[in-house]
Amino acid sequence: MIACYIIFSKKLNRFYIGVTQEDLNLRIVKHNEGTYGNHRFTAKATDWESFLYIETTSIKHALAIEKHIKAMKSSLYVRNLAKYPEMIEDLKAKYV
Repeated sequence: MIACYIIFSKKLNRFYIGVTQEDLNLRIVKHNEGTYGNHRFTAKATDWESFLYIETTSIKHALAIEKHIKAMKSSLYVRNLAKYPEMIEDLKAKYV
């Protein structure tokens, strides 16, 4: 399954936005174990939890959504995505 995902660390009080083709739970385990390398942003914490999962139709679609969310540079925007599902639908439609 292809998706854009957002995870949250309480320790850092930060979100991480990414794209995956694998199971989200496995992806989170890899982030928490530092499998992606110690120099990576997610290696700074080991308490990453799933915050939002946006299923997409392709990698291109997922990357466009990821880029848009990152460009917003706003944790309020990310929280609103979770709070208002219609925002996600609009975002998915915009980048089909």
